[in-house]
Amino acid sequence: MDKILEAVVMSSYPNNVKQGLVRRVIEASKQPMDSEQCWSMLELSTKLYLTGDTKYKREIGKEVLEVYGHYHPEEFEEFFNVRFLLSLLQEGYGPLGKRSHYVLDYIQLGLQFVLESPSANSIFSLLRIEVLRKICERPSPKQCAKISKLLTQHPQCIPTGKHQLLFCQQLIRCIGHFQCVSEEEEQIMEFLEQVNKVSGLLQRIWRTQTSTILPSLKELFTIISSTEEQEAPSNALASVVQFVPLELMDGVIRNLTNDDSITDVQMMMAIGRMIDWVSWPLGKNIDKWIIALLKGLAAVKKFSILIEVTLSKIEKVFSKLLYPIVREGALSVLQYMLLSFQHSHEAFHLLLPHIPRLVASLKKEDSNSATSSLEQLAELIHCMFFRFSGFPDLYEPVLEAVKALPIPNEDRIKHLLGQNAWTSQKNELSCFYPRLASKSETGKIGLINLGNTCYMNSIIQSLFMASDFRHSVLNLTEGNSQPLMTKLQWLFAFLEHSQRPAISPESFLSASWPPWFTPGSQQDCSEYLKYLLDRLHEEEKTGKRIYQKLKESSLMSQAVEHHYLNKTLIEKMFGGKMMTKIRCLKCLNVSSREEAFTDLSLAFPPSDRNMRGSTPILPVEEIGPQFIEPPENAGQLAGSPWIQRKAPMAGDPATLPMLVETLGFQEPRKAANPLSGNDVSVDTAKDPFSAFGEQACAAKDSRSVPDLINYFLSPERLTAENKYHCEKCASLQDAEKVAELTEGPHYLILTLLRFSFDPRTMKRKKILDNVSIPVVLKLPILVAPEETEEVCQCGKDSASPGSGFMSVLYDLCSVVVHSGISSESGHYYCYSRECTDTVPHEQPRDGVPKPASDKQLDFEIQWYLFNDTRVSFSSFESVSNVTSFFPKDTAYVLFYRQRPGRQSCLLHGALSEAGCLHGEPSLHKDLMEAISKDNILYLQEQEKEARNRAAYISALPKSPLWWKDLDRDKDDDSSSGGCSPAAGGGGSGSFHGLVF
Repeated sequence: MDKILEAVVMSSYPNNVKQGLVRRVIEASKQPMDSEQCWSMLELSTKLYLTGDTKYKREIGKEVLEVYGHYHPEEFEEFFNVRFLLSLLQEGYGPLGKRSHYVLDYIQLGLQFVLESPSANSIFSLLRIEVLRKICERPSPKQCAKISKLLTQHPQCIPTGKHQLLFCQQLIRCIGHFQCVSEEEEQIMEFLEQVNKVSGLLQRIWRTQTSTILPSLKELFTIISSTEEQEAPSNALASVVQFVPLELMDGVIRNLTNDDSITDVQMMMAIGRMIDWVSWPLGKNIDKWIIALLKGLAAVKKFSILIEVTLSKIEKVFSKLLYPIVREGALSVLQYMLLSFQHSHEAFHLLLPHIPRLVASLKKEDSNSATSSLEQLAELIHCMFFRFSGFPDLYEPVLEAVKALPIPNEDRIKHLLGQNAWTSQKNELSCFYPRLASKSETGKIGLINLGNTCYMNSIIQSLFMASDFRHSVLNLTEGNSQPLMTKLQWLFAFLEHSQRPAISPESFLSASWPPWFTPGSQQDCSEYLKYLLDRLHEEEKTGKRIYQKLKESSLMSQAVEHHYLNKTLIEKMFGGKMMTKIRCLKCLNVSSREEAFTDLSLAFPPSDRNMRGSTPILPVEEIGPQFIEPPENAGQLAGSPWIQRKAPMAGDPATLPMLVETLGFQEPRKAANPLSGNDVSVDTAKDPFSAFGEQACAAKDSRSVPDLINYFLSPERLTAENKYHCEKCASLQDAEKVAELTEGPHYLILTLLRFSFDPRTMKRKKILDNVSIPVVLKLPILVAPEETEEVCQCGKDSASPGSGFMSVLYDLCSVVVHSGISSESGHYYCYSRECTDTVPHEQPRDGVPKPASDKQLDFEIQWYLFNDTRVSFSSFESVSNVTSFFPKDTAYVLFYRQRPGRQSCLLHGALSEAGCLHGEPSLHKDLMEAISKDNILYLQEQEKEARNRAAYISALPKSPLWWKDLDRDKDDDSSSGGCSPAAGGGGSGSFHGLVF
């Protein structure tokens, strides 16, 4: 019968003809027959099943085997013996070089017919040993899946006792070697199915023998933490973790993170490879295990590992958001990585170039998964904006991409940041501030944030960029008996000459700290600035004079010389004077008081006040000299906030009105001069500012700095409970109070009073109104009649005829921005540029520096953005638009520098003669030596850190091509697949990139 069957199967007849003949043979096989005939048929069917070159032959072999197993059990048991199986497992079947791949399938098929036979236990014992040996030989995923299928169907064959634990460990090592060599989606799906079968076997063993779980996990960790493997272990190991009971998580993580035998490099290697598992499409709870280990490392303060792993892996995790099949897990891991990385902006900034592309891709996908992910991603981005404010130039494209998505409220943001931080003790991360390999490309140096000290850093950088002040401070000699000024000199010197990307202002902070400030809390930068300038002023004023004094100018009279030489440096640089006049409205008596100031605090006018059309309280003839002078070119009037001030007071000389002017920000057009009544045309071709008119001009109803100054200088009526006690009337009377600037400071500091106390909430609230900032400001300064002639000798301009007022130009040089909604929180950063008097390489004429052109002063000078350690190039456009893009980021403190002119020529000339305008000052020996030593120390630190980081980084798994996910063409919709970046799009190759 075996000969007939072999002849039929090997014949060239069509399969349907063969099938009829084979069916007759199989039916005949069900009848009783002798043992020899049974053996012959079993040998033939075994040969067909194991070596058949077609699927048809193997199916015939299988069918015959099943018939003989059912109808001839004794002969089948005798044939399917231990020795035969041992030969199959150890030697294989078939000719050398062509051993059958179906041995395990054959054994699984035959086992069902010998389960009740006396030889069953012997067969099971043999298979327990042989499957362990097979697994130790690292079979292919396909063979390993067959072993798993065999053992799942016949658990009696699973190794027992100590061999069972060894089997689990070796099975995990086997999975670690799995690789899918094909990029075809069908083969990839087959590979995933094979991996699931193998990991499913582990799950079955763990369920019945829970004692094997922890040793298995230890083996898994050994594999992924190894630094000796030439090839990274397979991501298929992720399939193992999904079956570990979550109730074991806390104990497992605690044991791992507290194991002193695990080195930092091994731990970093392990967590790095686990993070790669987010690419595994069929894993469950993998994100939970990754996050748990990250939290465990934070609990034992392994911050260096967390930082290195986050910075090296976060972009890869982010890229997996393209794939719906792994998106949920990847987003969970990304959220924790970003929300926990709160000591530095580095991790978030790595993602900035890629966010707009990902958002566009998710919007295009238009699925429930994509919509949900977009909302979570937007929430995450706004948390990062809140935590790391001060980067408007970098954030604008991202803000544009997510502008249509929901914005979380501040309580939600604080909750998310609070519950995910690595530690509540900020000082524990003080040594892990952003690593900067080299100085900023700007050549400027940043300041390290010592724990909510951005308020100080922004003020220090603004003062440093005030070049005249910086030069004067650096010119101080040793032994000047001014300890705080000396510390400022050292800080400025290091900012000027250090090789470090950023330096620590710790010494200066401790010396300049206002005693009522709370350590570690956010403070008001304006309050700090006032305190600092006052301390420096009082320190010098009490007898500790600076060595380098302004030399006598040939143009100075003795009175003026005495006036300047008796000023402190703070008075010379930042000091101005203001005359406050109060007029009794009954007797018209005027009392006046002159006082010094270092900054002007500008309140916001009530919302119902018309800033552009206020009318004087009194008739024109009774209003004093408080108009602000209109420009000679009426074109500069267009769009400017002109405010009528007040009429001449009794006894005051009649004068032309003056106004605070904004230069360079008006759209070129014709405008009527309200005082002269003449229409004047503006030549736009000759206006160097006309190109900036649109971006810099305030909206019609918005505030501007001149608006606030005019409101500050406008008359104030003292009535009701605020009546004035008139000495002449000897009683309380209605009165009018006005302020006049009598001496303009060299550096004008303007503080916009954005914080006001809200009695309902008992907190200081912030006024978020956008205020347009002019790059050039024209202020009216009142000059006494006896000074006018002398002052005018220094400049070409003249004071307003007979008025005693003169116009002083100021150039914007720094803007300190507050980001947030409360003075007790938020962040400070600043924009600065270095305004100078002279065109480079050009010597002053006749002792008076030659002014640079308006264009050079206003728009060609480079702007910089100082944000703690980070310094970058910026522009006035960014300064102007920051609040438009980021409503909580508002200008708070402004620094203006006075241009050389009638009032300032004395100080400018003295500074010129002192050498301040002829290059950088030379530092004294001790200071230069300290800087030189620190630069050498920094180079040594860099070499040491490079060696240490090389050891860390070399341990991280390499993923050279992972970012192709976001770089490839998003419009390729030529093929289908559920794993594509967009619904219905993407190719099968992209799926391979996802999994492997």
